[in-house]
Parts: sequence; structure tokens; C-alpha cells
Amino acid sequence: MLNQVAVITGSSRGIGAATARLMAAKGYSIVLNYQNSAGPAEALKQEISAMGVPCIAVQADVSEEDQVEALFSQADALGPLAVLVNNAGILAQQTGLRGISAERFRHILNVNVLSCFLCTKAAATRMSTKEGGCGGTIVNVSSTAAKSGAPNEYTDYAASKGAMDSFTRGAALELADEGIRVNAVRPALIDTEMHASGGEPDRVKRLQTKIPLQRPGTVQEVAEAIVWLATNKSSFVTGSFIDASGGL
Repeated sequence: MLNQVAVITGSSRGIGAATARLMAAKGYSIVLNYQNSAGPAEALKQEISAMGVPCIAVQADVSEEDQVEALFSQADALGPLAVLVNNAGILAQQTGLRGISAERFRHILNVNVLSCFLCTKAAATRMSTKEGGCGGTIVNVSSTAAKSGAPNEYTDYAASKGAMDSFTRGAALELADEGIRVNAVRPALIDTEMHASGGEPDRVKRLQTKIPLQRPGTVQEVAEAIVWLATNKSSFVTGSFIDASGGL
């Protein structure tokens, strides 16, 4: 076993859960994070623990600084932090930009961007070779919406992912000489439960003909890209993006 810890935010289901399973299979101790989905998180914890891998599930709102610190303090008890996957994210009901309130926009930014910043800051403090750490990797789960702008549907979500992309690049350059690599994966039209949050559970079916590969992606396919960036297979890659988008 590696005796190294991977923290994966928003990991009770979907892309986060698939990533946790893959990281566990590689021998990492797993810290699952959830805000509301205690049942799925506990079930995944039991599944990973049955693999003989140390795993805890921690409830935390990762847009709140005190809860982020509590999350990472619990992770510290498992061993040295090696990987952070900033996967926590939300979107709201599909609407044009005029239908987006300031409160909604602020909430999307807090959950999608502020959480990424707070968790990266906490992880970097632990990983930095300049502060006694052993280095590590951070992978941010962005979206191709950062490039498309998601007009008439999710311009607030797209803006949050654009901010995440800028932060990925800046953090990568700042932390490179501290033994920390920072990269991002940008999925598009992945078959997950998230589309139901926007009011259209079958959105991927409606749009899949626009994808050059003519099908939606799977959470497993995105997780494979995340894990590649998180491990030493990508040891000379930082400040970079993988578009898991079927060609979009």
C-alpha cells in the first residue's frame, strides 16, 4: 500500500465516486467528502473499505473555510496528503442570463470556485516541499462550459468554470517549485445525475448528436483522466487541461 492520502471533494456519487474507486484500486487511502448525501457516501466508504483500503467519509461544506480545515484535519490522521481532487460543484435550473439572480450567481461561485481555492490552499500547505511536505498533485474538475459559455442555459456555471481554469493555471505556476502539480479535466456532456439539477435529466440524449463521437461520456472515462493527472504517469504535466469531451 502507498500509505498516501487522496481527498476527493463531492465524491458521494458521479465523477467523484468513480475517481475514489480508481484511486483506491491504486492503493491510496481515500477521504470522501459530501455535503448532503450521507447515505451514498457511507455506502461508498463501505465498498472501498472492503477493498482493504483505509477510507473515511467526511461531511463538509467546502465553500466554508472552517469546514475545509476540519476536513483536512481528519485527512491528516490517515497519512500524508498526496492528492486533492476538487470535484465539488453544482449547477442550477436552466435559464437565460436574465433569469439568473445575484444570489444564485454568488452561490454558484461560492460552491464551484471558492471551494476550489480553499481546498487548494489547505492542500498546498500540507504538500509543499518548502514547508516540510512531500509534494503532491491537485486536479480540478472544470468543464468545457468554460469555453462555450453555456448560453441560454448556465452562464453562471460556465463563468465559475472559467474562473477555475484561470485559478488552475495560476496555482500551477505558483506551486511548481514546491513539488506540487496542478492540472484540470474539462468534461462535457457526461451521463450523470447532475443534469437533473438543471431540470433536464435527459439533456445528454438531446445533445449527443452534437458530439463528434456521437455519444455522451461516462464518469469512468472522466475518472481515468483525473487519475492519470493525479499520479506519476503525468509527472511532467502541470498547468494543463484534458478535455474529456468527445471532441467538442
